[in-house]
Amino acid sequence: MDTVKEGKTTAIVAYLTIIGALIAITMNMEPKNEFARFHIRQAFGLHLMFHAFALFSSVWFNEYALYGLYLCYFILWLYGFLGALSDKKQMVPMIGDYFQKWFTFIS
Repeated sequence: MDTVKEGKTTAIVAYLTIIGALIAITMNMEPKNEFARFHIRQAFGLHLMFHAFALFSSVWFNEYALYGLYLCYFILWLYGFLGALSDKKQMVPMIGDYFQKWFTFIS
């Protein structure tokens, strides 16, 4: 339980934009915290996915697709952020497991 309390601030910072995720990665360099690492991977994946889809959508502009993207991103972001606030390691639905596998360089 102590590791959760120690990594909670870093985990919360990770959800505050992609810059926050990069700051959280550096905050977790020393000492490394498992709880923070988990949420950094989830948040970094969400931010990266959002920016990639936003870039893709901007090429083929569709207003309703952008609304759907923002809504989906906000719901998944809120789910992960509330997990960090409530000291839980809950994966973002559908894609959280992939983020843990893909972003193993975040340690």
